[in-house]
Amino acid sequence: MNAVVAENRLASLDGERLATLERLAEGLSAAELYWLAAWSAARAERLRGHPQPDPATAKAAGERLTILYGSQTGQAKRIASELSVRAEAAGLAVRLVRADGYPQRELAKETHLVVVISTQGDAEPPDDARALVEFVLGKRAPRLPNLRFAVLGLGDSSYPQFCAIGRQLDARLAELGALRFAPLGEADVDVDAVAGPWVEYALEQARDVLGTAQPTARVATLQPVPSRPLFSRERPFAAAVLENQTIVARDAGRDVRHVELSLEGSGLAYQPGDALGVWPSNPPALVRQWLSVLKLDGEQAVTHESRTLPLRDWLARERELTRLSRPLVVALADVSGDAELARLLRPDQSGALAALLNDHQPIDLWRRHPAAWSPEALVAALRPLTPRLYSIASSQKAVGDEVHLTVAVVDYRADGESHWGAASSFIAAAGDEQRLPVYIEANERFRLPPDDARDIIMIGPGTGVAPFRAFLQERRETGARGRNWLFFGNRHFTSEFLYQVEWQAALRDGSLHRLDLAFSRDGAAKVYVQQRLREQGRELYAWLRDGAHLYVCGDASRMARDVHAALIEVAVTHGGQSPDQAREWLAGLLQQGRYARDVY
Repeated sequence: MNAVVAENRLASLDGERLATLERLAEGLSAAELYWLAAWSAARAERLRGHPQPDPATAKAAGERLTILYGSQTGQAKRIASELSVRAEAAGLAVRLVRADGYPQRELAKETHLVVVISTQGDAEPPDDARALVEFVLGKRAPRLPNLRFAVLGLGDSSYPQFCAIGRQLDARLAELGALRFAPLGEADVDVDAVAGPWVEYALEQARDVLGTAQPTARVATLQPVPSRPLFSRERPFAAAVLENQTIVARDAGRDVRHVELSLEGSGLAYQPGDALGVWPSNPPALVRQWLSVLKLDGEQAVTHESRTLPLRDWLARERELTRLSRPLVVALADVSGDAELARLLRPDQSGALAALLNDHQPIDLWRRHPAAWSPEALVAALRPLTPRLYSIASSQKAVGDEVHLTVAVVDYRADGESHWGAASSFIAAAGDEQRLPVYIEANERFRLPPDDARDIIMIGPGTGVAPFRAFLQERRETGARGRNWLFFGNRHFTSEFLYQVEWQAALRDGSLHRLDLAFSRDGAAKVYVQQRLREQGRELYAWLRDGAHLYVCGDASRMARDVHAALIEVAVTHGGQSPDQAREWLAGLLQQGRYARDVY
């Protein structure tokens, strides 16, 4: 049920009941409100007459909990893995499966299922879950009268169709006859605010439904226990800065950095295709901007969720200041009473709101729609600061206890005022004496082919070329036999040809077999990588036909879509396929892992 429908139905209650509900909800945190919603949903299920399974029966039958996840950036995987570990510790029989590794025929046999899945961009599933989502939403999906399920959707409320994939799966599973044992969870960018209590509730319900399995006695075979890294997202490693240099010309009009960090002593290991998570602090100049515009005292102590810090520290290290979100617009509209902001929140203004969220930072709205904020209300309205993920630009086989990044620094002026990116500015300002809090985020969907004789095609304009530097280093170090073809694009050849010397050296030593370039602003007509794909379509299709793996890294909103469209054209023109066949062909490559995308 969406928020508008829920509000309309609440309005139909008599005044006394509605007032009671409002008094009950007043002052509750987001997590507490979620618990209340979960309790209400479970009560509603009982009132509708749905039978509650007998835990003893479930345990006797040896039933298990299957946890499926579809993840683009690793968040859904992290939460699903956490739920799996906790469920096993609680004595449940558990199976954790990535969506593209799940045999679809088994869905009809499942009895207890949890799905943790993200929504990408404009209501798209993550690449590893496309086939499963199409199957569940399609005509071939089986009836599921014996299934109990729960869905946790992850998304970004800055997009009009927030958590659309989670909502679709939740509704479809119910339509197929399955019953929820936990209500749909919808987590925003500050994932843990909803995911934490949702996991607690889902685990509690799963234990009630399944019971706890009694471990059977068995002889233990002594074997080495795989070591776990000491450092993680929750406990990042303080990495020393070894090198931090600009790799574009002074007249490029932007700053792109090559950054080298030391992982010595961390025990952290990574593979080409993985990402490095960086926990940033907001730029000091941005914090000063906020305090000045909002006329607040940075030294004032603010208590929020049992923590007390000076407001300046909340803004510097704890709160998101550079990303505008729909909930923040809602809060500002409420505090300011601004009619223009309120109008943007109407359902028929979703396009205008999306443009606002994409093109502006919160400071822009503070200036245009001034309002009197208390420090406590401001801290409560802002999202928690979250880590940023950067594609790793090095192979550990080549660089040892180091990790390299390619970082485009966000630093621009708009409306006469300076704007900065949180993490990119934080990294750019890091000198030799500083350490950056980092962790490794594995990306199993973006891996080199196990068969090193396979050819690879890499499409990475701008900083999207970062993982392909790692790929090439790895292929060189391992003596891979397959050919390597890189498509790279940027604005100008002379000022923004990232890693030019390295690519040219790789062409000379034979570790890079083909390099196709597109510099969009060097001629009268703009040329992008997708045009080069079309121009080289015959050979590109021949490589793919013969088993090559294809990789795309970079901007999801435009580049990745344009590249996908160009690949369809290549298959039609040079493969003799119809457009529908070409789309199915690419979907098949995605499912096989031969077409992988690291897009953001």
